[in-house]
Amino acid sequence: MKKRNKSCRSCGLPFRKDPRRYGTNADGTTSETYCNYCYQNGVLAGEGLTVGEFQEFVRREMIRGGHSRFMAWICTRGYRRLERWKTN
Repeated sequence: MKKRNKSCRSCGLPFRKDPRRYGTNADGTTSETYCNYCYQNGVLAGEGLTVGEFQEFVRREMIRGGHSRFMAWICTRGYRRLERWKTN
């Protein structure tokens, strides 16, 4: 049995916190790998950005959405460990 991801492999957001739960593949099916914020219609948000640039983008969006600067900083620190950002 395949283990189900509990959080987005791009930004770390727990799927239970995503209003739509999961992103969507190009064919309209649900992606259980990425959240709705990071993956829509088969396209990853921030395509072409480095992990540092993506961290800064998410941090700014979190602050704009009402989170404290500290919480935004904490939530974006572990991106390099996520599947999308790992390098071989």
